[in-house]
Amino acid sequence: MIPAQYNAQDVEQKWYAYWMQHDYFTSKPDHRTPYTIVIPPPNVTGVLHMGHMLNNTIQDVLIRRARLKGFNACWVPGTDHASIATEAKVVAKLKSEGIQKNDLTREEFLKHAWDWTDKYGGTILEQLKQLGCSCDWSRTKFTMDPDMSASVIRSFVDLYRKGLIYRGYRMVNWDPEAKTTLSDEEVIYEERQGKLYHLRYAIEGTQDYVTIATTRPETILGDTAICIHPEDERYQHLRGKKAIVPICNRVIPIIFDDYVDPEFGTGCLKVTPAHDVNDKELGERHHLEIIDILNEDASLNSFGLHYAGKDRFVVREAIAVELEAIGALVKTENHLNKVGTSERTKAVIEPRLSDQWFLRMDELVKPAIKAVLETEEVKLYPSRFNNTYRHWLENIRDWNISRQLWWGQQIPAYYYGDGKEDFVVAESKEEALVLAQEKTGNAALTIDQLTQDADALDTWFSSWLWPMAVFGGIMNPESNDFKYYYPTNDLVTGPDILFFWVARMIIAGYEYADAKPFTNVYLTGLVRDKQGRKMSKSLGNSPEPLELIERFGADGVRVGLLLSASAGNDILFDEELCQQGKAFANKIWNAFRLIKGWEVATIAQPESSRAAIAWYEAKLQHTLVAIEDNFDKYRISDALMAIYKLFWDDFCSWFLEMIKPGYQQPIDQMTFDKAIELLETNLKLLHPFMPFLTEEIWQYIKTRTPEEALIIAQWPTSVAYDTSLVDDFEFAKEVISGVRTMRKDKNIPFKDVLELKVVNKEGSSSFFDSVIAKLTNVSSITYGNEKVEGALSYRVKSNEYFIPVTSAIDVAAEIDKLTAELTYTQGFLKSVQAKLSNEKFVSGAPEKVIEMERKKEADALAKIATLEASLAGLK
Repeated sequence: MIPAQYNAQDVEQKWYAYWMQHDYFTSKPDHRTPYTIVIPPPNVTGVLHMGHMLNNTIQDVLIRRARLKGFNACWVPGTDHASIATEAKVVAKLKSEGIQKNDLTREEFLKHAWDWTDKYGGTILEQLKQLGCSCDWSRTKFTMDPDMSASVIRSFVDLYRKGLIYRGYRMVNWDPEAKTTLSDEEVIYEERQGKLYHLRYAIEGTQDYVTIATTRPETILGDTAICIHPEDERYQHLRGKKAIVPICNRVIPIIFDDYVDPEFGTGCLKVTPAHDVNDKELGERHHLEIIDILNEDASLNSFGLHYAGKDRFVVREAIAVELEAIGALVKTENHLNKVGTSERTKAVIEPRLSDQWFLRMDELVKPAIKAVLETEEVKLYPSRFNNTYRHWLENIRDWNISRQLWWGQQIPAYYYGDGKEDFVVAESKEEALVLAQEKTGNAALTIDQLTQDADALDTWFSSWLWPMAVFGGIMNPESNDFKYYYPTNDLVTGPDILFFWVARMIIAGYEYADAKPFTNVYLTGLVRDKQGRKMSKSLGNSPEPLELIERFGADGVRVGLLLSASAGNDILFDEELCQQGKAFANKIWNAFRLIKGWEVATIAQPESSRAAIAWYEAKLQHTLVAIEDNFDKYRISDALMAIYKLFWDDFCSWFLEMIKPGYQQPIDQMTFDKAIELLETNLKLLHPFMPFLTEEIWQYIKTRTPEEALIIAQWPTSVAYDTSLVDDFEFAKEVISGVRTMRKDKNIPFKDVLELKVVNKEGSSSFFDSVIAKLTNVSSITYGNEKVEGALSYRVKSNEYFIPVTSAIDVAAEIDKLTAELTYTQGFLKSVQAKLSNEKFVSGAPEKVIEMERKKEADALAKIATLEASLAGLK
């Protein structure tokens, strides 16, 4: 028995278990052409959110379609160790237990981190299964797996030996909350309202002073010079003089450098080399002292004097009060300032001098620029993101790849002495010992005398290898898997990581495999609420994905998301979309139940059914062309909408009505078999979008072996079709609609048989006359050249259709109605023609407006002719 209602929850669990049991998701190299996707690895301890739902639904649509098209489909899942986010969570957990990270050894901390990962890791992958994602779970990777980490370490060593990785003392972006450096790309600049403080610095040995302006008065405690433009006439008398920093009373030189803009502010600049990148360059040119006043958590250190141990922002307020008290604060102004913040922790970034590891990018980036912007070996969808890509890569800076974290791949540099250059880089400590002995000439050097660099590598430095490393391409580039699956085909991700991840994967692909990592990059938009706001827990506008699946079914949610998801455009998510998806699932289920509920008999096939089948086969092929074109252009939403309309409008509203047997009458075997065949074809098209429902119906249609499951069926093949059938039926639809409108307007019941007489000026085909007759209950359709007197009439294009009046129609009332409509239309025509005869209007109005008015005129004239003909026929 086929259930009356579709129960999504039972069906989803049943078929996912069935698919897993029969290894449909598993891929191994064979004779087939591979189709490969690697998942953008979510944070290992993350949970499913709406962005994941959209991104992974699109990937699953692509992979399921490829499987149906006969490709060896391989979708590699996995997770990312997310060093900053995960370490922050572990540190917070330890803190709640009264444990400080600094009280632990690295090994002890990593044990806690692994325990956390083992406890919470992988949850998101299990959640993806509920969405229906058909990943090859046997290939699941984690960026901290031994083989993945080995790939990262090998890459570092290789790049170092090529001279591309170097250690440098640089001004870096410091996140005081995560206590690590960030790359330039991980810094988000925000406009914030702050203050501009004007401060007096006394000139040593005089009663004179200079005034400088700063947004950060707390940093005066790190000032080591005042700088003035060498041609600024106002301050020439200060050459050779020194200034005194307020509060700390440090005597500092007054230097002259053309870096200073004499037109900006007072023309005097405080120089704090430890806390500003431009000041650092000035300091190097003028050999200034460097005084770092901040601890790693952005509290002040001993150079902060009586403010030591206090947070920078607390000190900012307090020091302004003190400066005012001693007469050093001239004035304070409101000031809009661009402030760098951490993408991860949202903390305000501090420029900080530090020894860090960098990767030279100027040469590495060239093949990646060429691949996207010149040869188009890699295509971005939508292509407007090419401009963003160009901006990032043409302005690229060396990549700071070291992080002051413990969770992640530890930098494979080993120190054998106290000097900054007393190190070697190697894949293992044993190899490092050999290199260190060679470098020092000290054969007695022992492994215990080597100390590994404490920093970890940037998470992106592991994930940029992802498409290669998951197939062993770094450790074993000759492996069967790597040679078979790489390059991959499609990447689906968000534009927010176009540079962080996508561009870097392209760079790594050309560096290590001399090949692109993928061919197409589909960039999804952000999922926003229906008011256009970004979804967040604080706003309470982010629905729980698993609750949506429970309420609407996985297929309903998938359809709801995709119906509004055009590439690169943000989605205004509304739960009504999921309700629409659920309603579509019910429509499909009920259509299936309708067909299976018909009694089948060995009787002749009606002409109307023959015509219906011919039309729907042509319409399906017509739609398949559009579907394939949309997929080729990564218009996944448009592809779904084409299938949606094909099933809902063409299959259900038209085809099934055309072949449906009369009340308590059987359907002929030939038509029934064809209806099932066409339903199966529809299910194949729908399967990538609605895998659970379609597999359920597919298996209900008849008993199938595992080899006959829908998931591995064959995608419909495009074949030549008669386009005139599609066009002619569009015409026939209007004819049917005309009769139905007449019945409705004249209150003629459907059971009353009518006649239809046609003046066929269009030369339209009579192929669908049997369908027209069935759907309108017309006993006969006859063609002639003369209008029919005493008949109702309507037009389709230039064809005239006449329905002889029956006793059921009140002729007098009909004449009154048509006369009123004629009078109104004539008045409307008069107003339009008045406009068109007005020379001022015609000469001043846009061409489109004039075209619209002319169309109104033509339509009114045609309607008047029809109304007059109808009246003539009734009189």
